[in-house]
Amino acid sequence: MFKLLRFFKWYTWVLCALVVGIIVFQVNLEMELIAKMGDIISLISLIRNTATATVTSSMFWDIGIKMILIALGICASVVLVNLLASTISSNFAQTLRTNVFKKVNSFSMEEMNKFSVASLITRTTNDVKQVEQTVFVMLRMAITAPVMGAYAISKIVNSSVTLTWTTAGAVLALLALVMLLFFVAVPKFSQIQKKTDRINNVTRENLTGIRVVRAYDAEKEQEQKFENVNKDLTKTQLFVNRTMALMWPGMDLIMNALSVAIYFIGAFLIDGGSLVYSDLVVFVSYSMHVVMSFMFIAMLFVVIPRGVVSGRRINEVLETVSKVKDGKGTQDNTVVGEIEFRNVSFRYPDAEMNTLENISFKVNKGQTIAFIGSTGSGKSTLVNLITRFYDASFGEILIDGENIKNYKISDLNNKIGYVPQQGYLFSGTVKSNLLYGNENATDEQIEKALEISQSDFVKNLEGGVNAEIAQGGTNVSGGQRQRLSIARAIIKNPEFYIFDDSFSALDYKTDKTLRKELSQYTKDATKIIVAQRVGTIMDADQIVVLSEGKIVGIGTHKELLNTCDVYKEIALSQLDKEEL
Repeated sequence: MFKLLRFFKWYTWVLCALVVGIIVFQVNLEMELIAKMGDIISLISLIRNTATATVTSSMFWDIGIKMILIALGICASVVLVNLLASTISSNFAQTLRTNVFKKVNSFSMEEMNKFSVASLITRTTNDVKQVEQTVFVMLRMAITAPVMGAYAISKIVNSSVTLTWTTAGAVLALLALVMLLFFVAVPKFSQIQKKTDRINNVTRENLTGIRVVRAYDAEKEQEQKFENVNKDLTKTQLFVNRTMALMWPGMDLIMNALSVAIYFIGAFLIDGGSLVYSDLVVFVSYSMHVVMSFMFIAMLFVVIPRGVVSGRRINEVLETVSKVKDGKGTQDNTVVGEIEFRNVSFRYPDAEMNTLENISFKVNKGQTIAFIGSTGSGKSTLVNLITRFYDASFGEILIDGENIKNYKISDLNNKIGYVPQQGYLFSGTVKSNLLYGNENATDEQIEKALEISQSDFVKNLEGGVNAEIAQGGTNVSGGQRQRLSIARAIIKNPEFYIFDDSFSALDYKTDKTLRKELSQYTKDATKIIVAQRVGTIMDADQIVVLSEGKIVGIGTHKELLNTCDVYKEIALSQLDKEEL
């Protein structure tokens, strides 16, 4: 966790120094208040033990007013320290959340799969909250405890050796209790965070797949799965909470036992004439402060380990280096709209075999290249290499004659209009979703994109382009999501269009009309299409046929019918000879 302190700004350190100064001032006032209390008791004892009235009411008023002022100073110091500590910890948490979010956005799909979405959500929320609480407690207690302990010990060491050793015994008993609980409970903190990841994962999986769950009447199975992880987390939390619950009564017992012991021993010392009552009362107050300082330290032993666990988990995210790195940038290229694969192979992390092997092809500006093949042949993986969701394991990918790894990721993204297989829409409006493609798009451009993508249904929505869209686009159909995703890419007006099986949810008539409009509007752009339907790609300039990650055929529709048995088999399974 302490590695995360590198995110403290300079002014944060200034505020921390101010907190230290205020706490020192506060503890000094508390010690002064105890001394004034001793003065009051001394005056009372003097009245009882002297026949003459040497003590006046003004003396009490003088001490009493000072005690009130000191108490107000202590109160103001505590409030100010709490305000500063909460400001520092809250701003620190905000900085951490921002950095984690930015870091996650820079991850390639490999890093996303490594952590899992549920774990990243937990680390951004729950773990950051744990660190925030730890920082707050440290600012309050990690500074107060040693300062208070040092002040109080310096006051009692010269008072009574017997009472000092009694206090030392109570401190040792307190530390023994804390260390016992520390070794029993602290190892469970890491388990709690991991089990929180699991419960988030099960919850997210259930909510994402709710339609499948209901369609297969699998509510009970999902409830049981959730119940298992929920019970597991609850069991661990109960163990930790019950163990920690022993700490407070144990500490109270030690403190009360110390008070009784000091008064009991003090009575004998007063009777023997080696101690006066006012000194005993003052000593009790100082000794309580000594014990309280060690109680604060004990609490730190409980709070900090949990914060350290969460800090370590956050640091894992922040220190993870994305495999897909920004290039140094490219010069203005004379070649535009060209993509070339040169002996490209790709293997997923920890996989034993290549998913793609020795892929080579070239497509020029304005051309359309399509990829077809059986499920698992590597079509989507191939286009994921163009967008640099992953980097090729071997070989080169050239865009406009430049190695794709030389591009800055933002520059590469600006060249590509990507339409994924599962069209995803964000919460907001139709218009706000389309503006992801071009935030400066005019109303005319939006209307044109909707027209080309055959998204006439938008006119019938309440509010038109300002109609509300739910997260994930769950309030529109799959075909409508795909058409809006296509419109989003059209608004971008990119150099390259990538359609990753983006027409699969459309009926044949809409598919045909959309492709006709699209080919006219995007005639100067290079188009990469992944498709399952032969009818979608018959007019492509090049069709690449994939089988088990290898190219088994490349050419036009007519050429492949004569030269590629795999393509012919796919085509005949979908269309009759007359249609072909």
